[in-house]
Amino acid sequence: MKRVFRGIIVILLSAVCAVPVHGQRADGDAVKQFQKLMRFYRYLNGLYVDSVAMAPLVERAIEGMLEELDPHSSYIPPEEMKGVREQFDGEFSGIGIEFNVYRDTIRVVNVIAGAPAERVGIRPNDRIVTIDGMNAVGMKRADVPGKLRGKTGSKVAVGVRRYDSDGIIDFVITRDRIPLHTVDAAYRLNDTTGYIRINRFGRTTMSEFEEAFDGLGGINSLILDLRGNGGGIFEQAIELSEFFLPAGRSIVSTEGRTVQPKSYYARRDGRFTDGNVVVLVDEFSASASEIVAGALQDWDRAVIVGRPSFGKGLVQRQVMLDDSSSVRITVARYHTPTGRVIQRPYENGKRAEYYKAHSERFGGRSEADSAGTDGRPSYKTLRSGRTVYGGGGITPDVILQADTTEVTPYLAKLVSKGVVAEYLYDYMEVGRKGLKAEFGTFADFDNGFAVSDKMIDDLTAFGAARGVDKDAEELARSERYLKTLMKAYIARNLFSDSAYYQVLNTEGDPVYEKAADILRNWKNEGGPVLDGVK
Repeated sequence: MKRVFRGIIVILLSAVCAVPVHGQRADGDAVKQFQKLMRFYRYLNGLYVDSVAMAPLVERAIEGMLEELDPHSSYIPPEEMKGVREQFDGEFSGIGIEFNVYRDTIRVVNVIAGAPAERVGIRPNDRIVTIDGMNAVGMKRADVPGKLRGKTGSKVAVGVRRYDSDGIIDFVITRDRIPLHTVDAAYRLNDTTGYIRINRFGRTTMSEFEEAFDGLGGINSLILDLRGNGGGIFEQAIELSEFFLPAGRSIVSTEGRTVQPKSYYARRDGRFTDGNVVVLVDEFSASASEIVAGALQDWDRAVIVGRPSFGKGLVQRQVMLDDSSSVRITVARYHTPTGRVIQRPYENGKRAEYYKAHSERFGGRSEADSAGTDGRPSYKTLRSGRTVYGGGGITPDVILQADTTEVTPYLAKLVSKGVVAEYLYDYMEVGRKGLKAEFGTFADFDNGFAVSDKMIDDLTAFGAARGVDKDAEELARSERYLKTLMKAYIARNLFSDSAYYQVLNTEGDPVYEKAADILRNWKNEGGPVLDGVK
């Protein structure tokens, strides 16, 4: 309890000491309020009628204070910090599988290339039934990582059931460092155009990106997919922006009450300063993603396609407390090279209202709003003088609204209740070997495989047996997308994550199709051919 209290004292004292010298009156008031808080804590701890667990009260006090500020300042309890560090460090120690739990059984979804599990012979679709001699059937999903992860060099014994083998196959796996990849997919659309998707910005993002880019060969056009990328490590966003910009170009600047304004520039000529680039964003692209998209848009280095981004442009400083918890405190705001503020407006930091407004903003966007004419401030790009819009987030040059007509409640139930995944597990358990023999490469599979009507009939019957009754009308609306989704899952199981995204992208994604069309029609001089860009 004393350690937690010291933690809150440290953070509050830091806030007091950070007040500028010229604000003597404010500084004195801050000290006065700090003393008031300390006095209250002593009285509560010393006089309250019952014994009080002070640690949870202190945590709720921290959370309550942050709640009154901006919507992104936050408190991270000690038990969550390990996962946060792993996410951004880009690795953990374990056996290297992706798994899920279906029908009370751990099923291997994918095996990471080169990881310990692959080295001993674990395969996709294997069912893990024992861990270190203990029955693993019925284990909760949340408990599995704690059993399979451990110190590098330590061993774990797993027993596996496999469709084409009798009995349990025993493996002893030596744990090792496992990379958490931030580049989901990279492939070539054609001889001159590549595609790379980044899911977040971690410590390994640029090394992954450059490896993926090099693997595409000699391309002159690129689709950079940042949809769903919620941000991450600031420095990696700067480096990715540098990849596309000449030396000396500004990337982002910061300003705040207690920190000096600072601007960040490309420190060297990028490797892809002349290539044609389209960046894809959506309402879940945030923070570091918006830094990259904003810089490339402001310098006319990329066409932005999709839906307006989230609008998270607050610089945060993470401060560790004595009990290994931490707080993230907002200290400044990000500005794009033209001066646009990335952070969208918020009122008094009320998180519920803030996220509700975000949902409503993208759920019912009008045509005028979509065109960028809803009263937001306008700016001119730094080379061609095109109009771009501020007011929070990055407004794409070409806005394409989400088409949700195929996402019916029936489809949502099939997916959310695990029906699609379970059906495909069974399908692959029986058919994987035959599919591998028939389709040696992804190109063969992509050109030669289609989800049949019989598979859809089997899936709906499978769903009905699990309480998801067939809705013929909604199925008819969802069938095209459902077949695409099933084909993508099978492609991932047979080949790679890149194969999964390639199927989803090329079979009916209008944002991806627009990006490819822009690159096909790009003029060598005069820039891209765009519809409705002023």
